[in-house]
Amino acid sequence: MIEGYELTAETPSVTDYLRLRLNAGLSTKAEANAVAGLPNTWFAVVVRRDGQAVGMGRIIGDGGLFFQIVDMAIEPAHQGRGLGKAIMAALMDRLRGEARGAYVSLIADGEANRLYAQYGFEPTTPKSIGMAQVIC
Repeated sequence: MIEGYELTAETPSVTDYLRLRLNAGLSTKAEANAVAGLPNTWFAVVVRRDGQAVGMGRIIGDGGLFFQIVDMAIEPAHQGRGLGKAIMAALMDRLRGEARGAYVSLIADGEANRLYAQYGFEPTTPKSIGMAQVIC
């Protein structure tokens, strides 16, 4: 791990989850949804500096066939230090160890596709296209 930071295999707390998403520029989530959803995490990591959560990444899925990497978020003051790579390496290590043959997907926001390509992810177009909807 990068000096001064600690990466642990754990699901972020609701408070840390909501704060990290907001500060990293991801869409906001309702607290009630985070309370309901976070316990269903298949695997997650949290990066801390001086005890404070400054980054996270999660894997969700059915436990065997399909997984999705979600909630990759790093506090802006800590970006550009390799934390995203450390988080992805931990997530991919877990998948390679316990999910061989599974389909793993993710949505790359902005230029994040460059990070994910380093771990073998490729665009699905034109064969398929990702689609999404927020239920209001």
